[in-house]
This record gives sequence, C-alpha cells and structure tokens, in this order.
Amino acid sequence: MLVLADENIPQVEATLGPTFRVQRFRGRELSAERVAEADALLVRSVTPVHAGLLERSSVRFVGTATSGLEHIDRDYLSSRGVGFAHAPGANANSVVEYVLAAIAHCDGMLERLLDDGRVGVVGYGHIGRALVSRLHALGIASCVYDPWLPRESVPNAADFATVLGCDVISLHCELTHRKPWPSRHLIHLAELEAIAPQSLLINASRGSVVDNAALLRHLRRRQGPAVVLDVWEGEPDINAALLDYVSLGTAHIAGYSYDGKLRATQMLCAALAAHMRCMLPGNIAVAPATNVLWVRPGLAGAQLLRFLLTARYDIAADDALLRQAVAPNAMAPAPQGFDRLRREYPERRELAGSTVSGVDLDAEAVALVEAMGCRYVVHAP
Repeated sequence: MLVLADENIPQVEATLGPTFRVQRFRGRELSAERVAEADALLVRSVTPVHAGLLERSSVRFVGTATSGLEHIDRDYLSSRGVGFAHAPGANANSVVEYVLAAIAHCDGMLERLLDDGRVGVVGYGHIGRALVSRLHALGIASCVYDPWLPRESVPNAADFATVLGCDVISLHCELTHRKPWPSRHLIHLAELEAIAPQSLLINASRGSVVDNAALLRHLRRRQGPAVVLDVWEGEPDINAALLDYVSLGTAHIAGYSYDGKLRATQMLCAALAAHMRCMLPGNIAVAPATNVLWVRPGLAGAQLLRFLLTARYDIAADDALLRQAVAPNAMAPAPQGFDRLRREYPERRELAGSTVSGVDLDAEAVALVEAMGCRYVVHAP
C-alpha cells in the first residue's frame, strides 16, 4: 500500500513497517497528480485536503498530524467513505512549554505570575487544558474563556473581558467562522486596546485569530502590550513589518517538539493500520531526553523555572532565525525562508520527563521541578 506522508512527520516508515510503501512530499507542494495512486495520505496543517485534491485518487485514508482540522474537508471524506484520523493532544505539552518559555523570556513576567499574577487562557481544548493544568501545578492562577463549552465544565471560567485583563493572555482556540462565536479576528483593535500595556499577548493557535493588520497599527501607535506570535496571517508570506514590533516571533513551531511529532506519528499510523486491517511492527517509543539537567546551588523560584525551560528550548534562537529568514537581504524570498525553518527544524526535546539533579535543593525547589513534569534525583556527592 502506498502512503504519501509529509516530510515533517517523523518515523512513519519505521512505525508502519514493510506492509506499507511510504513516499514523502513537501506540504505546500502536493498535487492531485501526485496523490492519484496513493492509498493513504498523511498531512500537516499546510496541506488543504478537499475534493480538488482527492476526487481522482484511490485514497482510502487521510490523517493529519495536528489537532486543528480547518484544512480538512471532513464532509467530503465522509461522503466518499474515506477513513480519517487526527492527533489531538499530541503536541499539547510542546505548546505549553513554548508558552512558558515565552513568558520566561519577557523581563519580570515569570516573577509577576508567581507573585499572584494571572494567565487568561482562550480556548479549553487539549492545549488549553494542558496549559491550565501546568499553571495550576506551578501555583500560577488562571482563568479560561471558551464560550463553546458549558461553563461548569471549565475551571475558573471567565468572560472575555476578564481574560483580556490578565497579566498574560494566551490564545489556544481553533479557527472557526461559526456563529455565534467565530474566532477569526477574535483579537481586533477594540480587544487590543482593552489589554494593558504591561501585559503579554501570546498567539500559538492560528494566525487569523488575531487581526495582524490591526495589531500592527496598534503597536505602531502606542507602547505595549508585549506580543509573542508563533502563528501569522498569510503564512508563509507573513507581515515582516509586524515582526519588527513583536517581542518574539517564530515560524509556527510551538508544537514542533520531536516528542510531540512522534506521538502524532504513532496516533496516525495506528489509525491507518486499523482502517486497513493491518498489523504494525510496534510503536517507536517516545523516550524522554537522556541528558541530566544539573541545577546549580541557590537556584529557586522564577530563576529555577527559567533555567529548566531554557535548558531544553532557546526560544530566542527561533526568533532570531525567523528575523533572518524574512530580512530584506535574506538569501531566499520570505515565504520560502519561513517554510525552510519548518522543514529543517532541528530536533527539540521536551522538558517534561527529563531527569533533574542538584545539591541541596529544598522542598519548594523540588516541587517546582516536579511541577514541570520532571523527575528529581538527589545528587550523590
């Protein structure tokens, strides 16, 4: 059976085994002609899957290594009897650690949150839930806005205005045009004006949740809020002028940890094998990074948390790479540079699951280590 798989979905060949013949493709370059003879298609968010792509193909299964579904015409797949699977939650911890890394990068914000600050979370899906859970473990207060869910099912449910009044506003809603609560341009000029200049706005959901043109106008004419964008309207042809005004900008890689990608591979391949009534040779284990993180004496509180986050992920490096890729003197046009960063993204391991060791860490410091999903091992002198 022929499986076409996006080049950014790792270990598909090893996970599926010899029953399946795997060919790779670049996500934005897939054509109907290429798909014609395939039995299955595994994509990421940059590949729209609809009748125009599949109507002349023999595809019997489509999987997307994402939680978002706006690029998939599920009604069409259902009408043709094509099996479908996605990977909700596979990259949730990756995005959570990205958000915390962004907070840790902004001067004083981590200290502010640990000292009775509050994070407003928009969207209580897999990622929103994971973020709220991690914040609770760290002792950071949060409130949540998700009008699509029953209020009693959302912890610390709040109205939109309350969330916008928080120290950090982190966006994790799906992109939808559905009424009565469409999320496209959920953050427009009025919402930006409601956010305090000393607050931090993070968008790691979909680019169009924030009106990028309105955001640029707002940032040009007043100071703040600080803004972190991992997603952009018009990807891969992003607004380079807006990048000049944000605190951090990255190339839609918040969920790009190797751990998250491998979880998605496992989920899709298992669903594909079940649909095709085939056996898999066995899952590729998602083992945590093996190197021990050594904590120097005296680190505690925000300093300790910042050390842990940066030990696994340097968000400033991703910001610098995007600025280089879209600079006027870049070697390739900005859209190609944006896609190249995603295509050639280095292996990034998650902090959760890591082993942490140190000398004389007190109970509060150990609790912080464990709150990040790490395992603390007492250093033997």
